[in-house]
Amino acid sequence: MTGSVSKVLASAALVMGMSGPALAVVELEWWDFLAGGDGVRMKALIDRFNEEHPEINITATTSEWGLPFYTKVRTSVAVGQGPDIMTYHLSRLPIALEEGVLSPITDEDLETAGLSRDDFIASAIEAAQDDDGQLMAVPFDVHAIVAYYNRTALEGTDWLDADGNLTGLDSIEDLTEMLTWAKENGFSDPLSFQTEGGGGTWRMFYTLLRQQDGELITDGEVLAGDNLDKAVRAIQILTDWRSEGLIPEQAAYPASVALFQSGRAVLHINGVWEVPTFNDATEADTLGFEWFANEVPQLLDRPATWADSHALAIPNDANMSAEEREAAMTAIGWMQRNSLAWADAGHIPAYSATVESAEYQELQPNATYASLADNAEFDPRSTIAGVASPIYDSINNLVAPAVHGFLEPQDAAEQMKQELQALLD
Repeated sequence: MTGSVSKVLASAALVMGMSGPALAVVELEWWDFLAGGDGVRMKALIDRFNEEHPEINITATTSEWGLPFYTKVRTSVAVGQGPDIMTYHLSRLPIALEEGVLSPITDEDLETAGLSRDDFIASAIEAAQDDDGQLMAVPFDVHAIVAYYNRTALEGTDWLDADGNLTGLDSIEDLTEMLTWAKENGFSDPLSFQTEGGGGTWRMFYTLLRQQDGELITDGEVLAGDNLDKAVRAIQILTDWRSEGLIPEQAAYPASVALFQSGRAVLHINGVWEVPTFNDATEADTLGFEWFANEVPQLLDRPATWADSHALAIPNDANMSAEEREAAMTAIGWMQRNSLAWADAGHIPAYSATVESAEYQELQPNATYASLADNAEFDPRSTIAGVASPIYDSINNLVAPAVHGFLEPQDAAEQMKQELQALLD
């Protein structure tokens, strides 16, 4: 894809026997990393867009999530062979800025899409800007971890209020008490999450760090000042839960989900993207209990929840025509106004009008945990942070082993500080 003209498929000639000129169809190449339920829903959205916009045709390609996708984007954009529109994690925005792979989104672009910055959840639109306030992508959702729980098991306890929501979990001690109760009442792994690998452990660690108002990176310094102590505390909390048998030993991602589905965990902390999994299990009558999900409770000094955002972005392509850019922004605007279908995947739409709509308020548990958008904590703004970044490697190689007793929390935090600082220096 080097020439813009080659992708505008209509000629100016009249079609014989028809009452008007041939329709000029702008071809847009779309790249994403969306698999599973996300992929199904995005494909359906693209198909609907194409049906409603005969003048624009989106052809979509899905690549492997994580580093393979972003490596493909970097190399293809560098040689002018990138797509016209793509999905992008906002946690990787600093890396994108260093690589120069994104085309800034101007106010004129937003006007073409029928959008403005005020249309979006504040935390998402902030994460989509560079340090000078230039918008680099258009946020499509906020996806975060939530607390899934077994309502049936907690019925009649002090941890469930009259509306069936979690209550009384205002400290680490409160949650430990609930998990201990669950252990004593037959739940072999009371709190399940991905304890093997960097993803799940990172989300838990970062949530606990930010709930202490801790910062991983401050002015280019990793775990500066008392942030090191806060990191140690976050690791120690997880380590204590593991040593008491309250979280599973090295559970891979699928296993962590299965522990909750099988009734072995009373609580499951994972991304909002698992809502369809549990909805499907309920509809198939294979779950055996009633479940729900709330925002992760505030256990420490302040409310905070790890979060990221899928955004829609335009690659930095000097050969992109004005017609293609207009078509891309038209697609981005349409996707926002139709993001209720995306919310069905568990994500919180970044487009505020969708979240405020009556239709969204009927989506449960989505509408209940949508409050977490106000407490969303995105990854540190750094080239070593974000999806498939060195931070994930450090968590996998140091923090996860410490949680499982192979390294002291203090040593893990100090080594993480040293390794990550070397990358920044």
